[in-house]
Amino acid sequence: MNKELHDLASWAMETAKKAGAAASRVSINRDRSVEISYRERKPENIKEASKRGLSIDLYVNGRYSSQSTSDLRRESLQKFIADAVAVTKLLAEDPQRTLPDPRLYEGRSQTDLGVNDSSYQGYTPEDRHRTARSVEDACLQTGGDKVISVTSSVQDGFSESVMLSSNGFDGYQSGTYYSVGASMTAQDAGDRRPNGYHFVTTVKRQDLPAAGAIGAEAARQTLDLMGARKIKTETLPVIIRNQDVPRWMFGLVSAMYGSNVQQKRSFLADKKGSKIASEKLTLVDDPLFQGGLGSQLYDNDGLASRKRTMIEKGVLRDFYVDWYYSRKLGWEPTTGSPSNLLIPAGSRSLAAIMKDLGRGILITGFIGGNSNSTTGDASIGILGKLFEKGVPVQSIAEMNIADNHLKFWQKLVEVADDPYPYSSWRTPSLVFQDVVVSGV
Repeated sequence: MNKELHDLASWAMETAKKAGAAASRVSINRDRSVEISYRERKPENIKEASKRGLSIDLYVNGRYSSQSTSDLRRESLQKFIADAVAVTKLLAEDPQRTLPDPRLYEGRSQTDLGVNDSSYQGYTPEDRHRTARSVEDACLQTGGDKVISVTSSVQDGFSESVMLSSNGFDGYQSGTYYSVGASMTAQDAGDRRPNGYHFVTTVKRQDLPAAGAIGAEAARQTLDLMGARKIKTETLPVIIRNQDVPRWMFGLVSAMYGSNVQQKRSFLADKKGSKIASEKLTLVDDPLFQGGLGSQLYDNDGLASRKRTMIEKGVLRDFYVDWYYSRKLGWEPTTGSPSNLLIPAGSRSLAAIMKDLGRGILITGFIGGNSNSTTGDASIGILGKLFEKGVPVQSIAEMNIADNHLKFWQKLVEVADDPYPYSSWRTPSLVFQDVVVSGV
């Protein structure tokens, strides 16, 4: 617990009460981040930033507003809060805007989520520069004479927050993160210059792969784009690579937000308890996952974190419903947004699955596209590899998949054994059958 931040939050809440607020919630955040990038084997960018900010939710005479400031001097805050209360009194009434029922604060886990790296303070500037150089060197070496440019980057940070509410909530959370990666541009035939990248993020430094491995992977992913072209429109199996699954899946998850349901922008609004996907799809939201990038003991409302199965063997079980939208919908609140999303791993490797499929496409990237949360219709450009009997035979690009989420997820036939560990969405590679891929 940061006593300085806690005392300031408590004082701000009392100040709001004296100014006329019937209730309030105060959050104070402190963040420190460092970023270094290298290009042409010398530093291109060095940044270090420390930020503090306060946000306050005010409930005044049935009215609500949320205000924030980065000026945490008490003399400035006193005027800021008084002005904020005065402005709130001028707004329209919203009877659904209240602090949560305090019973929802109960049962908060006391477990250590493993999201703080105790060695973070010992991470030196020399360590950062050495890592950035190693990533760039490995990318240049692997890319060889095809390299036009490489930019490597290293970023890390520590954050902490205090949240208090006038109806009894009192919470503190903190965590560290490390992000390392590189982007590379290569010379292809003619004037084509494919750009690829690879970045990994963890909460502890010891969980990062070797810097050389990260750089080499960035180069390989760029070289995989060489010679890419369209093939004829075809119906065939596709595999979405583990780290790329979230880009497509977001279109499904966004329809599970209570805000979209209440505003009639969700194609899943009336589907709770219904089969919306193949039985191969189970989706778990686990905010208590050890070492997860999305791990938290409570959410933005202060609701105690709970592990939830959102989709079970293709059946929609739950929605993301914060306190406000629970009141507007007349539903029980869950939580407002995803934390760590997990798809349980299958039993077979990606290589074994590709071999058995025969002919198919391994999707390794998406370009542009859109997904309509109201209808479920989605269309997106793809990058990847055409494979035969498990062996890549051609890079593909400028092709497109268009489908409806309620139909597409029924085509899921297998889940690989490779959950991606460097994201809060720990998704394995997913195999879909009979997908129309549009080309020439």
